[in-house]
Amino acid sequence: MLINAAEPRRLGTPDAGTPRLRFETETRTTTTGTYPTRRLIKIDGEPAFELGVWCGTCSFLFERLEGSHETLSLQGVQDRLRGTLKDADDEDVLRAFGEVLPEGHYLPLLLQAEPRLRTPGAKGDYFSEEQVSTWGVSQFWGIAESPRTPYYRTFETEIDASAHLYEFVVPMVPPAWNNGEHVEEYVELMGRGTIPTAVAVSTFGVFEPAVSPPDNDQYAHWCLTHFLLDGHHKLEAAAKSGSPVRLLSLLALDEVLAAPEEWSRLSELRSRPRVPRPSIT
Repeated sequence: MLINAAEPRRLGTPDAGTPRLRFETETRTTTTGTYPTRRLIKIDGEPAFELGVWCGTCSFLFERLEGSHETLSLQGVQDRLRGTLKDADDEDVLRAFGEVLPEGHYLPLLLQAEPRLRTPGAKGDYFSEEQVSTWGVSQFWGIAESPRTPYYRTFETEIDASAHLYEFVVPMVPPAWNNGEHVEEYVELMGRGTIPTAVAVSTFGVFEPAVSPPDNDQYAHWCLTHFLLDGHHKLEAAAKSGSPVRLLSLLALDEVLAAPEEWSRLSELRSRPRVPRPSIT
């Protein structure tokens, strides 16, 4: 459910100020030109996640790397986020998290979700189910892609007869690293009716195969991915108890792999009912 959205705004720390989180694209130069090899999220200069390189027909990807080993929680806003955030345009929270992000244009979205924890290769894993239904397994490796981390699925819905929206929340550290006592504190808090708030920096892309393998579907995947900055214990508690959690998403518009008319529909699409995509048989 979309609670509300703010107008796109400029946030973040200029490169000279060394923001803790940065987006970076690595390239390779040959005799025919310079080409992107991989897109990265870096934390404190270390590669933390590899993101898919958009080629028009490539599949979606997020893959945890060695640099993803701590959260980016901020003590100054912990009390406010322990409760229910009301507005995507909360100036104090935006200013605080803007200090850890690279300077750029962001779309604040305040969402409410009921997260479902997923493990790569297990039941409900997007990469071994919906992605394989469209692209098949990796032609090089012969197996499904893997994000190399547990993650949360929160929402999916049909856009039209040829496209589906998928939403993911990706923790900076796996849930197994969370403090169990803190998780139980949030389970208890949620049981009393409180809906706490997590914060994430988000990416969005539209991916569609040129030709699907025989018997597979031809389907565009609109993928909205939230990388958690704060709220790791809250997400685990919500998944464990079946409770809702609020998520302030800061969508990095400079990193969007989609046309403006596509990303501008996210507010409307995120207000639709959740509709899981039927499996191919």
